[in-house]
Amino acid sequence: MRRVASVVVAGALMVAGVMLLRPQTASSSTTTTNVARQLDTPVKVCIRVGPPPAAGTASTPKEVCPRWLAKDAWAKPAPSVYTTTFAPDPTQPTVLAYAAWIRTSTTVLALYPGYKGPGPTALPRGPEMVPPSAYPRLLAAFNSGFYEADGAAGFYVHHTLYFPMIDGLATAVRYTNGTVNIITWTGPARPGPTIAMARQNLPLLVSNGAPTPRSAINSLWGLTLHGVPAVWRTAIGITKQGDLIYAAAAAQTAAGMAHVMVELHCVRAMELDINPEWPIFVTYAAPGAKGPSLFVPNPNQIPGRFLYPSTKDFFAVFTSNSPSAPQPW
Repeated sequence: MRRVASVVVAGALMVAGVMLLRPQTASSSTTTTNVARQLDTPVKVCIRVGPPPAAGTASTPKEVCPRWLAKDAWAKPAPSVYTTTFAPDPTQPTVLAYAAWIRTSTTVLALYPGYKGPGPTALPRGPEMVPPSAYPRLLAAFNSGFYEADGAAGFYVHHTLYFPMIDGLATAVRYTNGTVNIITWTGPARPGPTIAMARQNLPLLVSNGAPTPRSAINSLWGLTLHGVPAVWRTAIGITKQGDLIYAAAAAQTAAGMAHVMVELHCVRAMELDINPEWPIFVTYAAPGAKGPSLFVPNPNQIPGRFLYPSTKDFFAVFTSNSPSAPQPW
C-alpha cells in the first residue's frame, strides 16, 4: 500500500550535470570525443555525477562512463533496449540507479491490466499477462504505477476506459500513429480517437527538463514503507528525441528520483511504483520470451513474472511491425 500521506521531507540523492548520448550502434565513421566514445556494443556514455551543492557553493561533478548494454541484440533491424547502472552520488557508490533506454520508433509500448491492478472493475481485463502469441516480439516488461485505491488515476487501453482520465495528472500515452509521450493530461475524461493507450500516476515529476516544484514535497509522492522518506522508486520519462527512459533506484526521495530522471536527459518524467516490493524490469535473451532476466535486482520478483497472470498492471515493449501497429492483446 502506498496511500498518499504526509511524511517527513528528507534530503535527496541528486545528480549534478550529465552528458548523455542517445544509444546507437557505432559505425566506421564514429570518432572519439571528450564527451563519449561510441563502441560497437555496448555503447559507452559519459555522465557527470555528484552530490547536490550546498547553498551558495559550487559543485565539482565527476565524470563516469557506464556501459550501455543492448539487451535485445537479437532484435531486427537493430537493438531497441539498452541498460546501464551508475551511482548518482559518487560519495555513496553502493547506491545505484538502474536505467533503461527504449527506442520508440522501432517498438510498441503496451499496457496490460493485472487481475487486481489497477483496481476493481467489472470490465474484461484482457490477458493479464504477456499474450503468448506475442512472445516472438517481446523485448522487455516493467512495472506500472499505483493501485487505484492508493491514488485515483486514469487507465485506458484496448478501447476500454477502466478508470476516467483526471485533468492535471502525468500520463504515459501512446497514440494510434505509434508515437509515445509523457504529458500532463488536459483532455476529457475519456481519451479521444487518436489515443491507443493512457496510464496516469500522480502529477509530473519532471517538466521542461527540470524537477517540478512539487517534487520537493516528499509527502505528495506516496506512502513509503515504515514512513522512511528515501526508498526504492521507479519512474518513466521521455527524451527530447522522443525515446523512453525507465529508471529504478534505491534510497531515493521524490526529489532524488526527479534529479535522476533529469540527468538521464528526460524532458518530462512521471513516478511509477515505489517501495522495495514493486520495482521490476525484465529483458529477454532470445525471441519467444526465452531467457528472461531481472535487470533491477529485487528478491521480491522473479524473471518470468509477466509470462503468467500478473497481480498488478504492467508495461511491455515489443518489436514493431509498423509505427501504428496495435499492441498485442
